[in-house]
Amino acid sequence: MAAFCTALGAVGYMHGYAGGSIFLTVGIFSILLIMALWWRDIIREGTYMGFHTQVVQSMLRFGILLFIVSEIMFFFSFFWAFFAASVSPTGAIGNEWPPHGVIPLDPFTIPLSNTLILLLSGVAVTWAHHAMLSKNRVDVILGLCYTIGLGIIFTLCQIYEYLNASFQINDGIFGTTFYMTTGFHGLHVLIGTIFLSVMLYRQTLYHFTATHHVGLEGAIWYWHFVDVVWLFLYAFMYVWTYY
Repeated sequence: MAAFCTALGAVGYMHGYAGGSIFLTVGIFSILLIMALWWRDIIREGTYMGFHTQVVQSMLRFGILLFIVSEIMFFFSFFWAFFAASVSPTGAIGNEWPPHGVIPLDPFTIPLSNTLILLLSGVAVTWAHHAMLSKNRVDVILGLCYTIGLGIIFTLCQIYEYLNASFQINDGIFGTTFYMTTGFHGLHVLIGTIFLSVMLYRQTLYHFTATHHVGLEGAIWYWHFVDVVWLFLYAFMYVWTYY
């Protein structure tokens, strides 16, 4: 019901219908509330009640992997739209890619910096994972702090890039595919940063052990997924388009 309310409110808001913004706000708030309560119960069951046996942990890991696979399909659809338009540009966009009048972003400025930032964050979060397996609590905290900090820097650089880009989301198929893909990736970076921040907070509360840290593993896998998606995004939507 919360998801339906959100979708209905989003459509109403985009078309200027009365009450659309109210439905959208209520829907988003309801989804966030449900997520928070569900994750609270999961943390209680695993940390304080001892319900997360090895079998339960394996199933949770499997669920996380299925979620990441669904995310891969999500981004695959955006890349499909991008290649459908760029490999065989139609007459509607002048039979050229990028379309005439669109100046693509230089991949060796902010995009390259963001690539290095995400790669470094991947190294930092891997360090945190190995530290957890080695029972080195301090290094886990340091690794997560570095990763979160780099994620915040990446988001700020992305915002700066958007503010200074020469094209907008409504500038044809190029602007639409570019901003939808990079925008949703930026949203995933933000979600991953929040995810890791919660894991950092839980680590300070001694919630994890070397053999019981499914939540932290999920956050790390999710962050690696975000890293890999960006590499494809950078290679095709920045470098390949620019040249």
